[in-house]
Amino acid sequence: MAKVSIIYWSGTGNTEAMANLIAGGASSAGAEVELKTVDKAAASDLDTADVTALGCPSMGSEVLEESEFEPFIASIEGQVSGKKLALFGSYGWGDGEWMRDWTDRMTQAGAVLVAESLIINEAPEGGDAEQCEAFGAAIAKTEGSQ
Repeated sequence: MAKVSIIYWSGTGNTEAMANLIAGGASSAGAEVELKTVDKAAASDLDTADVTALGCPSMGSEVLEESEFEPFIASIEGQVSGKKLALFGSYGWGDGEWMRDWTDRMTQAGAVLVAESLIINEAPEGGDAEQCEAFGAAIAKTEGSQ
């Protein structure tokens, strides 16, 4: 059984809703899931999970949230090489540039992205909610520990 750690930051609740749906999908697929907000996370969380899903909405001019989430990403950037990650987040405007930049940044740091990064416009409802659950199920099926 895969151990999936989901670490996220949410301002309006949309990314939190995504995190909960992803956790539900991963649990349904048989994974052991740990769900926490970034302020409760530590770099060591990446070492205890088979897959770590990181979630952050687009902020400002399509950047990661700058007071809590960006410092966390900066703190783990040197240790993501070879780690299995999945990235997700919500946005209200723009075209997903923040996610493309974040995906490139994690790939360049050596992370193994186990799923295509998931972005949802505003709140995950209907088909978007199903997409979040499927994302969770897909990352839960990632085999092997770090």
